[in-house]
Amino acid sequence: MKFGEELQAWYRQHKRDLPWRETKDAYKIWLSEIILQQTRVEQGLPYYVRFVERFKNVVEFANAEEDDILHLWQGLGYYSRGRNMHKAARIVRDQYQGVFPVDYQTLITLPGIGEYTAAAISSFANDEAQAVLDGNVFRVLARYYGIETPINSTEGKKIFTAIAKENLDRKHPALYNQAIMDFGATHCKPKLPLCEFCMFRPSCYALSQGRVDQLPVKLKAKASRDRYFNYFILKDNDRILMSKRDASDVWQNLYEFPLLESNYSLSIPDVLSDEWFISCFGPDAQLHVLQQQTKHILSHQNIYATFFEVRLKGDLIQKKSNWDYVFLKDLDKLAKHKLIFTFLERSNF
Repeated sequence: MKFGEELQAWYRQHKRDLPWRETKDAYKIWLSEIILQQTRVEQGLPYYVRFVERFKNVVEFANAEEDDILHLWQGLGYYSRGRNMHKAARIVRDQYQGVFPVDYQTLITLPGIGEYTAAAISSFANDEAQAVLDGNVFRVLARYYGIETPINSTEGKKIFTAIAKENLDRKHPALYNQAIMDFGATHCKPKLPLCEFCMFRPSCYALSQGRVDQLPVKLKAKASRDRYFNYFILKDNDRILMSKRDASDVWQNLYEFPLLESNYSLSIPDVLSDEWFISCFGPDAQLHVLQQQTKHILSHQNIYATFFEVRLKGDLIQKKSNWDYVFLKDLDKLAKHKLIFTFLERSNF
């Protein structure tokens, strides 16, 4: 039995029961694929369900406000993907009469849809003969064939693309793609793969050479830079002061608390003597640490965040243009990035 045939036989017996596999609706498949680029199936499923229940089709998705999309996306991270989904949906509404494309060449022109996503949607929704290449597929192919070329190198991409196309079952592309992705996700896992129970034991290069934990190879990313965020929580009875980020940095247009960024960790005396802090909250403001410094990792950035409670003597001296008081009962309606969302979950607001 050939490699692809064995995968499909395994899949028929072990496939996971997932809602987006029971449909040919390109809109729903698109939703699932973008969400699953962010997180594991177990965590992504509730997001998928919420989106489908809120927006029955791509036109409803397109007609929504961006804040509504980002609010539902909250907790997934990479909010630019949520924004790109909104842009793509509006293009589908306006240029394709609300009918989500199913062919690869059209799909890849939409914002936020790259080669992998276009291949996945076109094969799952339209049985187009396009081979998918995601992290799971890279891992399976690298281990089985013993490919040591880095998966994120130009040469690696060429090699893996060629092998993926060669193995693709052109008569059943959707079935083959689902099979190899599921096999990588649940059997040929990054850690503790189930090699002992694998049908590829006799022919897997990595297993025979004792290199399962060394493949696939990936080039190291560039060094991350450290940033220090000092957040200030200021309550006014049943309201709390919030700030909306601009479009020039991470977490564009999402809500958080007023922020002072610094080049190093600040103590309470450091903050109280800072000119910007004094200009905003006055020279007599008092501070209390609500949450000690925590580390939040982004692509190429490490955010070290400390949360301070501010107690004023007198009125706020200078409220920034992007600051505004929000009723505590309305906090859940705001689209917030994960750092703020997690803090609020753990707090008693």
